[in-house]
Amino acid sequence: MSQTKAALRAQAREARSLLSREEAAIQSATIERHLLDLLDGFETVMVYTAKPQEVDTSGLIADLNRRGVRVVVPIIERETVSLRLSYLPDPAVLVPSTFNVPEPIGHELPARPGDIEAVVIPMLAFDIEGNRLGYGAGYYDRFLCRYPRPQRIGIAFSCQRAESIPADENDVKMDCIVTETGIRRYNRRGP
Repeated sequence: MSQTKAALRAQAREARSLLSREEAAIQSATIERHLLDLLDGFETVMVYTAKPQEVDTSGLIADLNRRGVRVVVPIIERETVSLRLSYLPDPAVLVPSTFNVPEPIGHELPARPGDIEAVVIPMLAFDIEGNRLGYGAGYYDRFLCRYPRPQRIGIAFSCQRAESIPADENDVKMDCIVTETGIRRYNRRGP
C-alpha cells in the first residue's frame, strides 16, 4: 500500500531541509550541468524560478540566455489556477510573488505556450517510474495536459526520491528526471 501524497510531501520537505546551503548549492550546480547538456539544441525553454530550498535555477536561466535560448518563466495565476507565461531575458526583474515564487511582475513579455519545446519543472518528490509530486495545486499538471508537446523535465535533489508516488489520471509523468546523480529518461523525445 503506497503512502498518501500528504505524507510523501512531508517526507520530501524534511529530506530537502536537511541539506546544508552548501550541499544544495553544489547539487544545484551539478543538476544545472546535466540540464545544459540535455537542453542543447532547444530554442525555447520554460524554466521555473526557484524559491528557497528548491533546486536553484538562476544559473541555468543565465546560461540559457547567454546561449541565445529563449527562456520562458511561468507566472502563477491563483484565481484561475493556471500559469501565464513570460519571456525572461533579464532575471534582474524577478520579484517574490505568489507563494514567494520569483516572477517578472511589471516586466512581462508574453510568451506563447505553443512555442515551448521543453519545460523544466520543480518536483517535491518523484519515483523511478517518472511520477512527479508537486505542491498539490496542479498548476503544472493542468498546463502540461493542455500543452502536451514540450518535453517534460522534472528536477529535484536525489534525497527527494520516494519509493512510489500514487498517480491518478490528472498527474502527468515526466519524460526525464534530473538530479545531481544524473539524468533518467522515460520517453524518447527531444529537439
